[in-house]
Amino acid sequence: MKITVVGAGNVGATCAENIARMELAPEVVLLDIKEGFAEGKAMDMMQTAAIQGWETIITGTTGDYSKTAGSEVVVITSGLPRKPGMTREELIGTNAGIVRSVVENALKYSPNAIFVVISNPMDTMTYLAAKVSGLSKNKIIGMGGILDSSRFKYFLSQSMGVPASDLQGTVIGGHGDTTMIPLTRLATYQSSPVSSHVPSEKLAEIKAATMVGGATLTGLLGTSAWYAPGAAGAALVASIVRNEKKVFPCCVSLNGEYGQSDICLGVPVVIGKNGWEKIIDLQLNEEEQEAFNKSANAVRSMNAVLDSL
Repeated sequence: MKITVVGAGNVGATCAENIARMELAPEVVLLDIKEGFAEGKAMDMMQTAAIQGWETIITGTTGDYSKTAGSEVVVITSGLPRKPGMTREELIGTNAGIVRSVVENALKYSPNAIFVVISNPMDTMTYLAAKVSGLSKNKIIGMGGILDSSRFKYFLSQSMGVPASDLQGTVIGGHGDTTMIPLTRLATYQSSPVSSHVPSEKLAEIKAATMVGGATLTGLLGTSAWYAPGAAGAALVASIVRNEKKVFPCCVSLNGEYGQSDICLGVPVVIGKNGWEKIIDLQLNEEEQEAFNKSANAVRSMNAVLDSL
């Protein structure tokens, strides 16, 4: 069994390293278009194997998709990262061409693969991958909601002074600074509503901090974050290849669910060996559904840009 990660930049390399450490497959292929870059990253990671005690073989390649043949999962991280002041929407023109090429080339050698999309703007790139691939809709999964939810739980844990692992918090909607919806009403601390522990004003601040979490890190780092996105991508891959049936908020194709169709948007789904297997209905209240509809409209506006490319 083989897993391919396309894009050997910070996010892709971190994702590949996490996959290798978790020993999710005997072989991980890291592909990039920059000459020698993926090969160097793969060699560097392989030189940690003896120290860290894992046996996965990581192979790097410059644009040779034949080496990805037979991949069970293909993770797409390639594309330009966000720079300070840049919106995800501004990335569409360049990254759409990259994602289209990756999907088409990967399918030549791995026609049965499940695709995990991390490239930004993620909702639009997931929608594009679904359209270009022609695969069953359950085989195209955008990662964003897992990352956003992790950030949500981080901000909650910092405010409450409790471990993030003791918290449950879900972010749905678009993977964007103005389109994501942290569901504060449904967040819990060891089965107790977070709202019983955190004042409403503070919850509003946490929600706002979550929504600009990516932009905050971009401002601090000068580029997109990579540790949490890479780990989130690997967690999604793990649930697929191990058939864990975990529930993650992911960007998937909707066909009437949550009142939306012909769009890929973040909702909670069961993840297993077939990709995403079931959409979980959170029974949103009127305010949350209105926010979800607004998010969908914003994502559709971004998707419309694809028609002009």
